[in-house]
Amino acid sequence: MSTPVVYLHIGAPKTGTTYLQDRLTRNASRLAKHGVTIPTKNRFIPADLFQFRAALDLLDQEWGGRPGHAEGAWEMLVGKVHRAKGTVIVSHEILAAAKPDKIAKAMNDLAGAEVHVVYSARDLGRQLPAAWQETIKQGRRWTYRRFLTKMERGDIWFAKAFDLPSVLARWGAKLPPERVHLVTVPHGRAGDVLWNRFATAFSIDPSWAPLDSERANRSLGVAEVQLLRKLNRRLGLDLRTEPTYDVLVRQMLAQGELANRTSQPVTLPPERYDWAEAQAQRWIDWVAESGIDVVGDVEDLRPRRPDPDTPWINPDKVRARPQLAVAMDALTAMTHEAAARADSQGVAGLVRTRAQQILGK
Repeated sequence: MSTPVVYLHIGAPKTGTTYLQDRLTRNASRLAKHGVTIPTKNRFIPADLFQFRAALDLLDQEWGGRPGHAEGAWEMLVGKVHRAKGTVIVSHEILAAAKPDKIAKAMNDLAGAEVHVVYSARDLGRQLPAAWQETIKQGRRWTYRRFLTKMERGDIWFAKAFDLPSVLARWGAKLPPERVHLVTVPHGRAGDVLWNRFATAFSIDPSWAPLDSERANRSLGVAEVQLLRKLNRRLGLDLRTEPTYDVLVRQMLAQGELANRTSQPVTLPPERYDWAEAQAQRWIDWVAESGIDVVGDVEDLRPRRPDPDTPWINPDKVRARPQLAVAMDALTAMTHEAAARADSQGVAGLVRTRAQQILGK
């Protein structure tokens, strides 16, 4: 029996992971014809959630569902890997910050396979604004300034997931450097460039997955993020593990409505670029000494400073008028959603039920 070659794509978050995972899932049957397995299908877990649940289970985390909803998913994934022939691709960004004991478990469970680690990295000038927005969409309430300060201090999960040398030192500790692959995210609109880089890292032909992704984790503008942050504060609870919040607020409101508005984008404050540039240099120096495989250009990891004549908009101090416009659009979207979901209990009853679910009453 041939030894499967397993590519563990461990993140980082905000490096095109949603695009990659959707493209792999949509083309799973086509890739299978070329000996490439994407472990997804399971009668208990939707295809687009299977690898996420497996990663949660490996890390002993509860997120986006009821307690125990991910239990057993990692074992199911490992079983699929060991039954596969040829190449297997596993991808989820929450693996980036895994602790050494969890990494050891993953490697032990995959013993017998040829394991490769793939890590995608993006310059912090783009990655940090995107990450802060993502935390707000997931229910957090902190200001942009507080988030960035915690990032610089290394106090939060994203800091651990973004620190390229630390992540790859942990995940690559037991692997030869040629089995550790760094994919850099190009500046500007990546198009097929990023997909081609991922395909190279996975040692597959990019034409084997012709169907493009239909999902995009789009960015929000400063007014939209501020409105969402205030909504999270008004709800007054940690809602990141509440499925109703995920459906109504993150998916329907943030991604379905607010991401379609035209607004000033969130960007890195000018005074934070010195730190971001220093981190990039540290990353590049580490890569040069590590001997790992680089797909792309390490210069992609350097942030690009904006035109000094372009005024910076502080997301923590957005004027009331733009926020009011966003709030009216959000209220309209929520009202339409309530009407569309109305059943025999009527709109008022549905809204009341949803509110009780969100508030945990």
